[in-house]
Amino acid sequence: MRLFEGTEFDRPPTCERCSQVETDCQCPPEAARRIPPEKQTARLAIEKRRKGKVVTVVRGLPEVGNDLQELLTRLKSGCGAGGSIQAGEIEIQGRQLERVRELLETIGFKVKG
Repeated sequence: MRLFEGTEFDRPPTCERCSQVETDCQCPPEAARRIPPEKQTARLAIEKRRKGKVVTVVRGLPEVGNDLQELLTRLKSGCGAGGSIQAGEIEIQGRQLERVRELLETIGFKVKG
């Protein structure tokens, strides 16, 4: 008798998308399912928060098909400011509209706003 006999750990791992054994799976890797930046449009806006704080907001980028966390890191380092992801929108601290626009265009995104 094996230790994990009859449990989910006894079975070989399966693909979440096609439910086949991972060695037989024909699904494309995660990186292949990304949407290229050239096919996306980012919408920029400047908003005021409480106590008069100003943030630059990047909207219109879908969470599926993008790595928003990686994009946030690139924008924060390029602007020299903090930021976060709130409800699928990227927020950069301060009035950074021009810098964010330049960085997004350099990456390949279409930019409005």
